[in-house]
Amino acid sequence: MKSTEAGEQKLNKKKALAILSSDALSSVAYGPEQILIVLMTVGMAAFWYSLPIAIGVLVLLTALILSYRQIIFAYPHGGGAYVVSKENLGMLPGLIAGGSLLVDYILTVAVSVSAGTDAITSAFPSLHEHNVIIAIVFVLLLTTLNLRGVTESASVLAYPVYLFVLALLVLIGVGLYKVATGQVDPDLHASFGAPVAGISLFLLLKAFASGSSALTGVEAISNAIPNFQSPAPNNAAKTLAAMGILLALLLSGIVLLAYFFGAVPRDEVTVVSQIAEEVFGRHAMYYFIQGTTALILILAANTGFSAFPLLAVNLAKDKFIPRMFTVRGDRLGYSNGIIILGLLSIVLIIAFEGMTEHLIPLYAVGVFIPFTLSQSGMMVKWLRDKPQGWVTKFIINTTGALISFIVTMMFFITKFPQVWSVLIFLPIILFVFYRIRSHYEAVADQLRISTCEEAVPVEGNVIIVPVAGITHVVENSLNYAKSLHAHQVIAVHVPFEREDEAIFEEKWRKWQPDVRLVTLHSPYRSLLAPLIKFIDTVERKAGESNYRVTVIIPQFIPKKGWHNILHNQSSLLLRAHLLYRRDVIVATVPYHLKK
Repeated sequence: MKSTEAGEQKLNKKKALAILSSDALSSVAYGPEQILIVLMTVGMAAFWYSLPIAIGVLVLLTALILSYRQIIFAYPHGGGAYVVSKENLGMLPGLIAGGSLLVDYILTVAVSVSAGTDAITSAFPSLHEHNVIIAIVFVLLLTTLNLRGVTESASVLAYPVYLFVLALLVLIGVGLYKVATGQVDPDLHASFGAPVAGISLFLLLKAFASGSSALTGVEAISNAIPNFQSPAPNNAAKTLAAMGILLALLLSGIVLLAYFFGAVPRDEVTVVSQIAEEVFGRHAMYYFIQGTTALILILAANTGFSAFPLLAVNLAKDKFIPRMFTVRGDRLGYSNGIIILGLLSIVLIIAFEGMTEHLIPLYAVGVFIPFTLSQSGMMVKWLRDKPQGWVTKFIINTTGALISFIVTMMFFITKFPQVWSVLIFLPIILFVFYRIRSHYEAVADQLRISTCEEAVPVEGNVIIVPVAGITHVVENSLNYAKSLHAHQVIAVHVPFEREDEAIFEEKWRKWQPDVRLVTLHSPYRSLLAPLIKFIDTVERKAGESNYRVTVIIPQFIPKKGWHNILHNQSSLLLRAHLLYRRDVIVATVPYHLKK
C-alpha cells in the first residue's frame, strides 16, 4: 500500500470498539470468578460480599474511564500512560509505565490465547495434549492478520466481539428475568448482609484487587488514538465511553447472576458456564455463549497487537528501543512491532506450556502500575496548568490514582509469590532502555559533523586481494583492483604445504607478472590468522603515510542458492573479521556462475 493510503487504514468507532476493547470485555469471563475464588476461602456465605466489591470495581472503572478520556484530549497523538508520566512526572516514571505496558501486552497475547485454547480443549478433551501447538497457531494467525493491516484485522475480528457482547446481554437479561419472576430457588444464595465468620478487611481488599483484573485493557484506546478516523480524539473518547458502559453492564450482570444462581468457582467449569447452563440448560444458546467466550478470549490478544506497536513507536522515537519499531511495513502497519510481539508471546506460551493462568496477577499488576502513574501525572498537569474546570478533573484523577495505588499494593501484598518478578524485570528493562538511549546518543555525537573529529586526508590506497587459486574469479577481482589505480595491488595466497607454495608462485609469475604476490605459509592450516596478521602489518605501515588499505575479496555466486552449501564460505568469514578493523576498507567483487 502507498504511504498516501494511510488514511484509509484508520478505524471507525464500531471497528475500533471491537478491536481495542476485546481485552477489557473478555476479562468479564474471569473477573467475577476471581472475586469468588478469594471469598470462597471463608465459605459460600461470604459470596454476598461480591456485590459491594463489584460496586467498588465499577467506581474504579468510572474513574479510569473519565481519567483516560481526559488523557485522550490532553495527549491526542497517543502514547497513553508513557507519554503522560514522562511529561508530568519525569523520564523515569514514564519509562516504568512504558516498560510495564510493553511487558503487559506480551502477557495479554500469551494469557488470552492460552485461556481461549483452554476453553476449546475443555469442549474437546482429546485436544488437550495439543494445547501449546493450538495456542501457537492462533498467535501466528493473529500476527498474520495484523500484518495485513489494521482495517482488515478489525473487519474480521469485529463479528466475534459483538456476538460475545450480544450473547452475554441475552444471558444477563434472561437470567435477571428468571430471578425477578421467582424462577430461581432463593436457597441457592446466602442472604445479603448476613454476618460471616472469618471475614476481614484484608480479605475484602484482596477480593477487590482480584476483581480489578477485569479492568485490564482499559488503557488501550488512549494508546491507539492515531488509529482512529478524524477527528481522532473525539472518536476515541466516544469509543472509550461505549467500552466503559458495556464493561460495566456485563461485569455487574455476571456478578449479580453468579450471586443469585449460587455459582461456585470450580477448576473444570467456569462461573459463566455454570450460569449459562442454569439459565438455558445445555442447549444451543449454552454452546453459543461458550463458543463466543472462547473466541473473545483468543481475540483479546488483538488488543496487544493494536496497542504494542504504537507504544513501541513512542519509545523508539525517544531512542529507548530500536528505531526499527518506527518503520511501517508494506501494508502500513508497524510490522516489526507486530512480529516481535508475536514471537515473544510464543516464547512465553512454550516456556509455560500454555498454562499461563498464574501469570494473570503479573498481567494485572503490569497494568495498574501505569494506571497509577498516568493518573498521578494528570494530577500534576492540572495543578500546574490550572485550565478551566481543573478542580473537578483533579478530583477524578486523584480518586483514580488512589484506588489504582491501593490495588497495586494489594497485588504485591496478597500475591507476592506471583508478582515478585516485577521487581526484577522492571529494573532490567529500565537498564536496557538507558543503554539503548546511551548508544544512540553516542552514535549521533560521533556522526555529527560539527563535533566529530577532523577527517584525515587519504593520500593513496593499497589494495590487498586474497587469492585461493588461478581462476576467473581471481582474474575478475584483479582487473577491478587495477581499474582503481591504487598505489599498489598485492595478491596474498595462504598455502598449507611448502611444495604447493613453490608451485603456485611459479604459476603466478607466468600468469600475472605485474601483480606482486605474497605467500603466507600456514603450518596449522589456518586461513584467517596469517591473512589478518598480514593485513594488520600493511595497515600500520600504510597509516604512517596516510594511505588506506582496501581488501578486495573475490567471491563466486552460484546460479542456484542451494549450491552455496556445497562450497566453503571463507570469504564470508574473512569479511566478518575485517569489518571490525578500524582503518581497513572491505569490498566484495562477485563473479556470477552461469550453470
